[in-house]
Amino acid sequence: MIDNGEPLRIKRKGEDGYKLISVRIREDTLSALDKMAAETRYSRNELINLILEHGVKNIIIE
Repeated sequence: MIDNGEPLRIKRKGEDGYKLISVRIREDTLSALDKMAAETRYSRNELINLILEHGVKNIIIE
């Protein structure tokens, strides 16, 4: 192991720009997400974040 004298910097959990929230989701929506997760090998969390990011950027409020 190489020691270059630099300290190891570790961020506290939760300080990565993400916040933990709780959301109620319909069972059929959750099943669809789980199916997509299995097909794509993304985690459910990754898929939800991708879908939300897309939706927030592309929504039109009238």
